[in-house]
Amino acid sequence: MGLPDEPVFLRSNAIIEPLVDRFYAAMHIVAPVQASMNLANVHVPLLESYLQNPQVHLAASNNPALRGGYFVNIEESRSNEVAELLDGIKRDRADMLAFAAAIADAESMLEQHARGFDLTPLYPRLPSPLNGLVELAYDTGSQPSMRYIEPLVYTSPVYDRGRQSVQLSLDDGVERPFILSTPRLPMPGVLDLPLQFDHPGLDALFAARTTATTFGRLREALELDDGQAAQLATLLSDAPSLSPDRHIENGGRIRYFGHACLVLQTPDVAIVTDPFISTDNRHGDRYTLDDLPDRIDYVLITHGHQDHIVLETLLALRGRMGAVVVPRSSRGSLCDPSIGLYLKAIGFNVIEVDDFDEVPFEGGRIAATPFLGEHADLDVRAKSTFIVQLAGASAFIGADSSGIDPVLYRYIRRRFGKVDMAFLGMECDGAPLTWGYQGLLTRPVTKKMSDSRRLSGSNAKQAADVMRELDADEAYIYAMGEESWQGHVMATTYNEDTFQLKQIDEFLGWCTDQGITAEHLFNRREWRW
Repeated sequence: MGLPDEPVFLRSNAIIEPLVDRFYAAMHIVAPVQASMNLANVHVPLLESYLQNPQVHLAASNNPALRGGYFVNIEESRSNEVAELLDGIKRDRADMLAFAAAIADAESMLEQHARGFDLTPLYPRLPSPLNGLVELAYDTGSQPSMRYIEPLVYTSPVYDRGRQSVQLSLDDGVERPFILSTPRLPMPGVLDLPLQFDHPGLDALFAARTTATTFGRLREALELDDGQAAQLATLLSDAPSLSPDRHIENGGRIRYFGHACLVLQTPDVAIVTDPFISTDNRHGDRYTLDDLPDRIDYVLITHGHQDHIVLETLLALRGRMGAVVVPRSSRGSLCDPSIGLYLKAIGFNVIEVDDFDEVPFEGGRIAATPFLGEHADLDVRAKSTFIVQLAGASAFIGADSSGIDPVLYRYIRRRFGKVDMAFLGMECDGAPLTWGYQGLLTRPVTKKMSDSRRLSGSNAKQAADVMRELDADEAYIYAMGEESWQGHVMATTYNEDTFQLKQIDEFLGWCTDQGITAEHLFNRREWRW
């Protein structure tokens, strides 16, 4: 690196990995109620299991058949560091662990004593960590429940911002291993910073992708010592690597950036859906961060699963966003944390929408539409599909919504008219209930029960029903984790005999018979009009 005041830019392939207690940050391990449960019920037992037999975890982590399983992929020679991490969690996160234990105790108390009569006498019996943070209630069938007052939990000792840190490194093009179950220990060539996710230095760093700054300013903004500053220098370049066609001068354009990420543009507005974007620009077979417009007016988040609300991409884009549009939750449900509160707490400008709310912009509108299924039959309401109308065209952003009740899509068409393009996920044999929600379950479920409740989107028939009811002219199916830069989060493995791919082929055949343009997307695609 040159002089401290020479202009520099952040390299295109710079990666940020947001961490909580060194685990990769997904919403359910940051939002405080769910984070407490996952810390107590998933991460602590996982680390304890690893320390009992590291070799079992290593063997499982390297077994392709077990890809995506919850195993710790750390060499036994570093097990002492894992032990130190576990000891620190038990010592420093005592409030969170006590909160999780209190939830279990309170649920048991409700099961025993809430029998349809007045709940007032049960408040004094609540474990003290819950005092002031919950409300007890019955549904109309006299089934008791506990509602968490989430805004207050974010101000309580349960939301420990000291858990947060980041790792910065360069994408070397090698697919990262599954990351959700393995803590990220310090590594050579990786810049570890004890910064909270809303630290302004991170926005200063990522602004340097599009606007020149200086090494000295970045060092000061990130509060680096000499050793850290030397590592920062490896992330910087003397020139940007932005794509010259990242903006458009007329008409409309949609670009597919992989998985469920679309960039919808006119000369006046840019909208990004579920951003999960490659940082490796060497191949020419994909759009990367280099291809994003300098200003993003709206980011649409369809739901809270870790492949749709990807904090590592969101943090890299926060400084150039107008607002994040998110579906409103049911307020205080254990399985349904508020996406809005989560993002606001880490520095994002948020617009929350209910079904059929609209966000107008010059020349178009964004409309939130219902999202069915895909959450293992849990009462999760923070999920939304979207209709985006711009430059005279309309697109249905279907994410992983299921066509289990086709009549819903008839109502959507009646309200918003015919859809030109429909984008759908067809992960129709998704992971079982316990893969995504084990840490939140307060009552055990059998394997048979868990396997029957899956994180599944539409199969061929359901996707066809969606298309028929929307009267859409074109159908596009997301790649659903097949792209190479997503394995660390997705851990999907498909082959020609995979049920999901056969269902997609069946759906594409149906589209051909109906005269509908259809395609299974992969890596990149562009539409102009």
